[in-house]
Amino acid sequence: MSYVITGKCQGERYATCVAVCPVDCIHPGEYQGQEFMIINPEECIDCGACLPECPIEAIVETEEEAPDWAAINKELTPSFKSNPAVTPRPANDPPRRPENKLRG
Repeated sequence: MSYVITGKCQGERYATCVAVCPVDCIHPGEYQGQEFMIINPEECIDCGACLPECPIEAIVETEEEAPDWAAINKELTPSFKSNPAVTPRPANDPPRRPENKLRG
């Protein structure tokens, strides 16, 4: 089982989750021409540290909650793993996509 980053992250990439991950399993990259992050399902230890860090709730606890995005995270892992780290956006920075809302 692994946590999964969903489409809410696409074009947003706050990356606030990276700093709290104890096993460095969250990686940045581009997906469909937009900034994105993935969780490597092989490295994720299901600790849950990332979940409350995402200001737009783009992370879900189980692969069953977002099976399509779980497959995308797994598929993108090999190409995202070697990407350099990104500077996190402030958690209070307004979302770029109007359908995303900051957690209140």
